[in-house]
Amino acid sequence: MIKHGLQIFACNASRELACDISNRLGLRPGRIDISRFSNDNLRVQIQENVRERDVFVVQSFTEPVSEHIMELMITLDALRSASAQRITAVIPYYSYARSDKKDAPRISITGRLIADLLQTAGANRVLTMDLHADQVHGFFSVPVDHLTAVSLIAEHFRNRYDLSNMVAVATDAGGAKRTGRFSEKLGIPMAIIDKRRVSDTAVKQGAVVGEVAGRDVVIFEDEIATAGTLVSSVDTLKAAGARSIHAAATHGVLCGPAIERLRAAAIDSVVVTNTVALPEDKRLDKLTVLNVAPLFAAAIERIHSGQSVGALFE
Repeated sequence: MIKHGLQIFACNASRELACDISNRLGLRPGRIDISRFSNDNLRVQIQENVRERDVFVVQSFTEPVSEHIMELMITLDALRSASAQRITAVIPYYSYARSDKKDAPRISITGRLIADLLQTAGANRVLTMDLHADQVHGFFSVPVDHLTAVSLIAEHFRNRYDLSNMVAVATDAGGAKRTGRFSEKLGIPMAIIDKRRVSDTAVKQGAVVGEVAGRDVVIFEDEIATAGTLVSSVDTLKAAGARSIHAAATHGVLCGPAIERLRAAAIDSVVVTNTVALPEDKRLDKLTVLNVAPLFAAAIERIHSGQSVGALFE
């Protein structure tokens, strides 16, 4: 099934996910040493022969984000120096996709900057999942395979809930397209909350466009960070008469006050995937973590053998 020459390496942010992906492909993760010099500079040494190999490096941009980005950049450069034939940066969670536009004077469109740096460091292609905005795909000058967990999450709800009374909810107009794809997968109607972002961590919400009174609703997002938008949406939907409230997102970042907010919120369940590794202290009883390793393994196999990745979603 797997051609000779495929190797998978894991940096520190995604070791568990990378091991699962490797096991599903009948491989063991490649040996890599990530350490520090006495002056705190990172040092990466590839401890395998990668000459003329097809190499995949798995690393999510999670906290501490800057350190994990530097780990990946140095690893890509080390693999290029070691004469790897093709290097794919597998970035399950590309956090800088949120910096996708110039919405204030004198700021960087950092999503594009990181894309350029990945190519400069040695990435020949990128494999990622559920970017915050579809246009971020166009920031890359190398081929990008953009996976989605929409079908995986939809299957979870299809298997566990009665869909006849369920409505998918977008927390703002910007997320309507994403939520629309989710609602289509389940064959349920959609509603939208009128939202205005006040700051990076604060939002102001108004009316609900759509029928949610007496319905079971599922709020669908690409990520849950501080959960500020999510909790505000829960309050808005409760005031609009929703019977039960669930939340789903691909990336469970759950930073800052997220866990306390989710614990206190009138929300029945939260579903995320393991694109972001969650420690035990963040695994609430109401939280379900779905495994994306089978999807990444299938995509890597298809990239390696020259097959269509898009066919996975047809």
